[in-house]
Amino acid sequence: MHEIFARFQAALPEPEGELYYVNAFTLLVAVVLSAQATDKGVNKATRPLFAIADTPQVMLDLGEERLREAIRTIGLYRTKAKHVIALSAALIAGHGGVVPQSREALESLPGVGRKTANVVLNIAFAMPTIAVDTHIFRLANRLPLARGKTPLAVELGLERIIPPQFRLHAHHWLILHGRYICKARKPLCERCLIADLCRFPGKTAVAAAPVRGLD
Repeated sequence: MHEIFARFQAALPEPEGELYYVNAFTLLVAVVLSAQATDKGVNKATRPLFAIADTPQVMLDLGEERLREAIRTIGLYRTKAKHVIALSAALIAGHGGVVPQSREALESLPGVGRKTANVVLNIAFAMPTIAVDTHIFRLANRLPLARGKTPLAVELGLERIIPPQFRLHAHHWLILHGRYICKARKPLCERCLIADLCRFPGKTAVAAAPVRGLD
């Protein structure tokens, strides 16, 4: 585990998420909107949206109808617009318009589940959480790192085995590796930093660790 994450760190010391945001509130909104959508598609809609609505009150004032129009290019935009308006109202009513820094409080907001809460805690508040998306779930079971039948099982397994010094950025390293290198259908093993450490029987190549970045 130490060698795997040491290589990720050497290749990309300060990884960042690919969702556009300007503060903790817009990050929360962006992550809610990203469910079953690509970061690129979400960013296309949120850049102009966040230029005019970057606080819960302004988002509430914008209203559900105008918000739907702003995000209509994103999948499930009607439901997501309802959630964003509702969570904006909940933030104002229960948290003084401030995004809370606890998983429990975040998960109490409309449209916010454990994965969304973990992303916000990790990126906005620098907490060493692991948000298990489809990429992390695949990698954890494929390499394997921490096998599990559910996202929660994988999350807890990763928390147990990832060395503490790597936990803050582990979430991003794994997502980026899964998104661009260890792809679902055809992993690019010849470009993989950890090919020699991987035990996946379907590897497309067996190579010594290359000296190159995640992309």
